[in-house]
Amino acid sequence: MTDRNPLSALPFFTYGTTRLGDSKIPFGDRVNLALAAMEKNIPFHTSHQYGDTLKVLGEAFKRNPGKIPKLMIKIGGGTIEELRADIRKNLEPMGVAGMEVGQLCPSGSLAEQLAQGGPYYQELKKIQAEGLVKHYVLEVFPWTSETAFKGLAGGHLQSGVDALIFYFNPLQRFASNALWDLVLEKKFPFLALRTVAGGDVHALRDVPGAAWKPYLQERAVQVAPLFERSGIDSWPEFCVRFAASFPLVLGTIGASSQISRVDLLLEVSKNRKALPKDCLEELLKLQRRWSDETDVKAQPWTM
Repeated sequence: MTDRNPLSALPFFTYGTTRLGDSKIPFGDRVNLALAAMEKNIPFHTSHQYGDTLKVLGEAFKRNPGKIPKLMIKIGGGTIEELRADIRKNLEPMGVAGMEVGQLCPSGSLAEQLAQGGPYYQELKKIQAEGLVKHYVLEVFPWTSETAFKGLAGGHLQSGVDALIFYFNPLQRFASNALWDLVLEKKFPFLALRTVAGGDVHALRDVPGAAWKPYLQERAVQVAPLFERSGIDSWPEFCVRFAASFPLVLGTIGASSQISRVDLLLEVSKNRKALPKDCLEELLKLQRRWSDETDVKAQPWTM
């Protein structure tokens, strides 16, 4: 299925722009980082939720309009009207007319209709016809997995959404076990967010404060021995190879404030191959346990 998916034409690695909104980094340096990433000819993933990232991108796009990347943008709301407003809120600061991929972050009646089927799907197609959004992917978290599960099980998502998108790396699989099993059964493609899980596994394990939540540190303790045993040179390569181990993964999205890190992720993405089978099987067992014990019990936005 993935070889027929329109998103499979995109590069495997997409640059996540969260660090472009980090006010601790001088504005000019962030613009230069955006310009350097634009030279890589890869898509950008962004959102108005990321500080002043859109202002940074708008300035970079003005300076080099010939290198404006294809954009994957988080768009949300509880109604079509709210969704349209959010689309404008994202596009206007960057001075662009549309986006390649809209990452649907639905709530309220919009989430209900995506799960159950309804006229909102026609409204989504109207937005596409207007050139605002070319393709849709549906965002999934442990606490929203039921929406995606119902929509996929009922055959509704397949009529309007090209893929799912969720945190997917050696330390995080933010689709519930039930949804994960259904994704595999239906062979429904997805995009892997947060390539390296927020940092090097040894730093997450050993450096106080490196893991933004205790559960990540605890998981790093369990995964670090697998990484070491694999013999793979770097954590970024290990993580890209994890994503590449699944034919349903259309690509991975990772952020960095260092262009050298982007270059490394690009290099290992272009030469990607699957993880050793035994290592992958152990990771999958861990993720299934983590999902039941922690993820699906978590309150929204606490992970």
